[in-house]
Amino acid sequence: MSDPKEAAALHEKAFVIDGLNFQCDGSTDALKAGGVNAVNVTVSGLNADFEEACDQIAEWLHRCEQPNSEWRIIRQVSDFQAARQAGQIGLIMGWQNMRAIADNLKRLRLFHRLGVRVMQLTYNERNFMGDGCLEPNDGGLSLLGRKAVAEMNALGIAVDLSHVGERACLEAAAISTKPVLLTHANAKAVSNVPRNKIDAVIKAVAATGGLIGASVYGPMCWDGDPTHRPALRDFLRHLDHIVGLVGHDHVALGTDFPAVRDLASVGSIIQMTLDRYPAAISKYAAAFGNDVRTRYLAECSIPNEIPAITAALFDHGWKPAQIEAFLGGNYLRVLAKIWGASVA
Repeated sequence: MSDPKEAAALHEKAFVIDGLNFQCDGSTDALKAGGVNAVNVTVSGLNADFEEACDQIAEWLHRCEQPNSEWRIIRQVSDFQAARQAGQIGLIMGWQNMRAIADNLKRLRLFHRLGVRVMQLTYNERNFMGDGCLEPNDGGLSLLGRKAVAEMNALGIAVDLSHVGERACLEAAAISTKPVLLTHANAKAVSNVPRNKIDAVIKAVAATGGLIGASVYGPMCWDGDPTHRPALRDFLRHLDHIVGLVGHDHVALGTDFPAVRDLASVGSIIQMTLDRYPAAISKYAAAFGNDVRTRYLAECSIPNEIPAITAALFDHGWKPAQIEAFLGGNYLRVLAKIWGASVA
């Protein structure tokens, strides 16, 4: 076992970026308790249309512009350090569904100007951009989706493929001129569930210079044993596999946590994912219940507990530089390439 003080000191020193929080009500308490410096927050509903997305982004803009706000919008990479120096959490405004674009690519420029810097092409199902990971026919990218990737590259919006179908992932990686991201996805070779990615997708993302944000979301770490709730050792199996495929430069953290004052407030989203996407959730929920805490690892189920990941990596034999890269350094490097700003 490593020295707990050494792991804690490294976690405090590192710049910690969580690649995905699916919901945030503006509270920073849990994030700060977990040593998180910046986070990609899903700022619009998972199936938001244009009006809903605009309203929800307007709420975040209002929140960030208040006197003594605990948030700073990240528009370029230099904003990360500015946020840390000001004692704020860096807000990467992101989407998990491009439904708000509909078939109007001119909206990409609008939302980029509002501050959205990460867009997931699809959320499980088919939209105008292409097929999600739960679509049975795996139809790939649409013609519009291909044009969207090119325009996102030009504007400096990160292409997120986490909930995207297998064929569409491979096509997006092949045509993108910038690194692409899996902000929250694990290895299908380790846990064979619909949301995880085959080795070919992981390699394709890395080949663009992109990142795989490994997640502590329980269903994606689960070995299928109903008597075995996923734990950090299962998460480490995914990291071992991903690093074995593409190396430490292409792996990052993407918890898929909520960051809210009251966990009960996300109960409706937890239930929605079970009701709407039973193929992805039902067996897991039957084994461990459908509470938000049990949706995650036994030792790491809320943002406050993220330092447990750093300690586990120490115990697993990772070098300090590798841990710092995983916690945020890789994101700083790769987002600079996508957004067109320098890390400094």
